[in-house]
Amino acid sequence: MSIELVGRRPEVAPEQLIAALVPPPHFASASFDTYVPDPAHPSQGAALAEVREFAAPHTRRFRARKGPGIGLYLDGGFGVGKTHLLASLAHALGPSRAAFGTFVEYTNLVGALGFVKAREALSAFAVVCIDEFELDDPGDTLIMARLMRELTDAGTCVAATSNTLPDALGEGRFAASDFQREIQAVARVFETVRIDGPDYRHRGSLDFPAPASPELLDELAGGPGGAAAVWSDLVADLVNVHASRYGAYVAGVERLALRDVAPLEDQNQALRVVALVDRLYDRDAVIAASGVALTELFTPDMMRGGYRKKYLRALSRLESMAHAALEHTRPV
Repeated sequence: MSIELVGRRPEVAPEQLIAALVPPPHFASASFDTYVPDPAHPSQGAALAEVREFAAPHTRRFRARKGPGIGLYLDGGFGVGKTHLLASLAHALGPSRAAFGTFVEYTNLVGALGFVKAREALSAFAVVCIDEFELDDPGDTLIMARLMRELTDAGTCVAATSNTLPDALGEGRFAASDFQREIQAVARVFETVRIDGPDYRHRGSLDFPAPASPELLDELAGGPGGAAAVWSDLVADLVNVHASRYGAYVAGVERLALRDVAPLEDQNQALRVVALVDRLYDRDAVIAASGVALTELFTPDMMRGGYRKKYLRALSRLESMAHAALEHTRPV
């Protein structure tokens, strides 16, 4: 039976939110052994060695838990394996010792639990892994800076990655100095590791499939794991679900058929859709859509604004999931 997505109202207990802080299915098999450094870019091999050292449970770093926690910051462009290494770190330590989530998932956690309860819950871990650290929202950045500072002061270690625009490699890179300026006092505990190299996915201009036919949408939505939604209904429904519950909202969805997609009307809608796309991508879902081309989802004004990198990431992930949908429905 297919899944009725619109109208879902998942109830997620605080302990479930914490338990969900593990690498997503997309990185379920990530390990240090499966990270293959490009020999043409020695920084990749050096980064692998640094993260292995950070993970080692019997090093001086982890024996000295009475002092402040330490930090590791992986700086690099898209597709050089930062998330793979961060997920490998979390897997190496295990779910009882390492929490793993994106920057947005942690800010959503603070919103759902409150700052004090979120800090108390996270301080139980040896390492908190923060993927895709963002500086586009001053309020969220200050919250995370305070959270990281208080966690490290209490002895918890933090590992983070940046998210750099594909066309900002080099002179436009999200630099360590910017990071240090934003997080102020906590910066003293961070060691910055630069990872260079091309995008292993060879990400170039977006190349979406043509809008899906009714037959393809029906095929994708049918059966266990399939879901369908009219775009306007889905966008309206997201208002009623806290972003910390988007993972539960799409639980079990393997294939999503979107009907009558139209450009988003405002930035609040756009940011909710970005969060939903991230949770679907993390779970290796596939998507087909009718209506306008997915490249038109975000308006030109949105793409010129401060959240541009979020929208680019969402479009790239949508493209990947849309092509995967075609492979999924292709006869063997």
